[in-house]
Amino acid sequence: MQRHHCATSIKRTQVQPSSAQLRPYLCDMEPDADDLPLRANTNHILVRHYVLDLAVHFDRKVIGGTVVLFLEPCSSSGSAKEEAGGSPGALECRSRDADEQEDATIGLAETPTRAKNRCAGRERDAPEPRAPPGSGSAHAAAESGGSPSPRSWEANSGGDFTLLLDCCDLDVSKVEEVDVASASAAPGLLPHPVAPEGSAVPSVKPEAAFVQNLLSVPAGQWRRRQQLLSLCSRAPGAPGGGSLPFRTDRWSLQVRKKGAVSPRDFPRVLRICYETRPEGGSVRWTQDQDNRVCVYTAGSPINNRALFPCQEPPVAMSTWQAAVRAPSGCVVLMSGEEAAVPVEDGDTRSLIWHYYVTMPMPASTFTLAVGHWHQVTAENAPTLERGLRDKAARSNAAKLEAGPAELGEADLMSGLGSSSSVAKGSPLKTGSSPAVAFCRPQESPATRKAFIFSEWLEGNLDAAGNPLERSCGDQTTRSFCQSSAGDEGLSLTDYSGTGDDAMSCSHGDYPCRFTERSARTQRVIPHRVFGPVCLLQKAQMAVLDLLPRCLAAAHTVLGVHPFPRLDVLIVPAGFSSLGMASPHIIFLSQSVLCAGTFGPREDALSLCGSRICHEIAHSWFGLLIGARDWTEEWISEGFATYLEDIIWAQAKQLSLQQTADQSDLKALLRCRRLTDELQNSEEQLQVLRPNLECTCQVGESGSSTVKHALNPDKTFMQVHYLKGYFLLRFLASQVGEKYFIDFIRVFVEKYHGQLILSQDFLQMLLVTFPNMERKGLTLGAIYADWLDRPGIPKWLYERNAVWSEARLVEEVKAEVGKWILLSGSPQGKGRKRKRAEPKVNYKEVTSEQLVMLLELLLEEEELSGATLEALQRTYDLQNQDAEVKHRWCELVVKHSHARAYGDVEHFLVHNQAMGVYLYGELMVQEDREQQTLARRCLSLVQEEMDQSARRVVEEMVL
Repeated sequence: MQRHHCATSIKRTQVQPSSAQLRPYLCDMEPDADDLPLRANTNHILVRHYVLDLAVHFDRKVIGGTVVLFLEPCSSSGSAKEEAGGSPGALECRSRDADEQEDATIGLAETPTRAKNRCAGRERDAPEPRAPPGSGSAHAAAESGGSPSPRSWEANSGGDFTLLLDCCDLDVSKVEEVDVASASAAPGLLPHPVAPEGSAVPSVKPEAAFVQNLLSVPAGQWRRRQQLLSLCSRAPGAPGGGSLPFRTDRWSLQVRKKGAVSPRDFPRVLRICYETRPEGGSVRWTQDQDNRVCVYTAGSPINNRALFPCQEPPVAMSTWQAAVRAPSGCVVLMSGEEAAVPVEDGDTRSLIWHYYVTMPMPASTFTLAVGHWHQVTAENAPTLERGLRDKAARSNAAKLEAGPAELGEADLMSGLGSSSSVAKGSPLKTGSSPAVAFCRPQESPATRKAFIFSEWLEGNLDAAGNPLERSCGDQTTRSFCQSSAGDEGLSLTDYSGTGDDAMSCSHGDYPCRFTERSARTQRVIPHRVFGPVCLLQKAQMAVLDLLPRCLAAAHTVLGVHPFPRLDVLIVPAGFSSLGMASPHIIFLSQSVLCAGTFGPREDALSLCGSRICHEIAHSWFGLLIGARDWTEEWISEGFATYLEDIIWAQAKQLSLQQTADQSDLKALLRCRRLTDELQNSEEQLQVLRPNLECTCQVGESGSSTVKHALNPDKTFMQVHYLKGYFLLRFLASQVGEKYFIDFIRVFVEKYHGQLILSQDFLQMLLVTFPNMERKGLTLGAIYADWLDRPGIPKWLYERNAVWSEARLVEEVKAEVGKWILLSGSPQGKGRKRKRAEPKVNYKEVTSEQLVMLLELLLEEEELSGATLEALQRTYDLQNQDAEVKHRWCELVVKHSHARAYGDVEHFLVHNQAMGVYLYGELMVQEDREQQTLARRCLSLVQEEMDQSARRVVEEMVL
């Protein structure tokens, strides 16, 4: 799973609304119960930059502080930049290098002004009563301490423009206009532009022109831009108090300024003082596996609107910078282009961590994790775990005896496994790049690369630049998954040795890595791994060892890494999925860490490796390129699922035959999973393009809804993963898989940094491979068969039959036959044998084969207890990966194998992301012992479970 994401501005209908025009979007727009409203009026005004100054309070379970918004109005006549006197037209992508010599006297490391100086004396370090939501001093309702009613709010509008922000479960105490005039007078800031006499440029307020100047600092001076925006954000409120009237409802924050009748008249810089609520859905307050407090953004369906007021539609692209205060024992991990070096806050015991991003992205991609994480290194994992496990257990036991009500923040912050040494600058080590062997490195110049692509598109060359043989008639090019006589390694065109610093990008102006020669040759980006003490050794053996190989393989397959660094965090057990990708950071579930050492080491790490590859693939599809309409999730998840197999095969250096075998087996497993899911779900949730021809349509103001986003069933469905994956396999089968992968690279180079719809990818594919349309594969036909219709397409039914006869599957079937025979024998039924029976030799199988074996055995009506015990011993099932253990638990439940109920309990407690529907299987059996087991497991994990998962399980169990 990844955050909803992606890339650059698109053309919008430009309007200047009145209050009457806004009324339907303020009061009357109530979406279906399971649709998520996006209320921000992005057709009127856009947030271009956020500056957050936040403090984490574990004792109250709130995050408080300020967010400063730098705004740019939209207009029918052109961009705000043109209004301010800037030049219109496309901006070229530039390298970061030009900024390295900029004056760094205004540094982000400077401690920001405390919130009490910004928010009318609110003291962030002392607990206080929750402020009532909603309210500007200009309203009588605010004076009485309540939020203005919709009728009162409208009655007092006076025709003024209303800014709408997506907001939920936040206590907003103040909204004020920032005194831009005082900020512009500070030394080193940009001067106001002066329009020449006789200029046709309309009159613009100096403050608006100054802000537009800040936002228009070119990408080559990105560091100076960040410094200036930071300084401007710390300016005081506007003269006369600067407070603006505002109102909150369930889904939005609404702000006005008296006399500002259009977006152009509205303030360009706002400061919002607020606190989150403990029950807010955007962050999880919980304990890690060491029983130490932590908080993190959990990838909620409501995204980040319960973390800070923002514009959530994907078209609302923005940059941001943040200062996060946390207790000195904590590490703060966040989306950010440089690893933060914390500074001490002189007034408190806290440390301040600074992060920033220069690539415009949706606010939903902002990711935060604060806890007592430790960095995993090859040297420290076993030592730390051995040295701290016992002491941490004693400390945690004492705290559990004391009870949460008796613990203050100091107690919560103290303890073992502290990361204070890390936070205060002790080495936060960066992953190095080991030598990685590649099948076919290419070091041809950029001109040859251009020639290769042009000839390849004409069908004269293969993707390696070799002339195609035409003597075989119209035979389709050989797929990379097919075997070759030499059984060579997986061969992918590798352009990592090429680079073109003069490359022109199609997105807006930001420091793009695709223009940097150094980035184009960087196979492995700097990386770090963090986790709780008790999991450091497992994380070191799996994640830290695999990560550089997976990063290098992804570079070979897809090209330039979109982001300059990567952190990976092993999140608490209550995390609701196996992984989540965000800019610069990946969350991984503990379920992907291998429990044992069964089988070859590569096979034991298969689940972890493939999941890492899936999340890395999201850097390209989901983050660098994202869906313009969030209902088209397959653009992110389908591509990541398809690419994870290719990247993982490259990381393992599999031969063509091995790759083909693994691909067929995984395809069959996924097809079985998809078939089961489609048989047990509503048809409306099976469609990859649920808005059909209305995809990406929005209201006049830019508001819209995300269809089914709040449906609890959708949270656990994988249709957009699996059906999207099979659509890509289908398309690859039509052109040759090797050509298809090379086409994906071409697509990435063209569309990186942009938002797309399904049609953008499909139309480019059809233009590139015209033979597809000649075979009847039109855009409409693909929509009808794959995107706009529930159920399984005909092609998938046909391929399923082929995959069912693949070599690895046939090996599994032979093993299943042995177990069925055993179950029917006296030995399998646990009876005493009259004579010795021949010993059965079971073939060693891979983890994916073992999953298939257990799934086929699940289809048997009866398996004896003795057979199940033999099965457990033979494959050491309790020490397999979580996918295998899940199927084993299903077998145990189906056959009421009471001796292994401990395995079921262990699975439900430690693999919460995968065990949701196992509760249902325990309850549906109507076996009292199994139902008691389900209730006991729920009681053990209820407090730490993800909210969506908890609701679903409670409905089944309680």
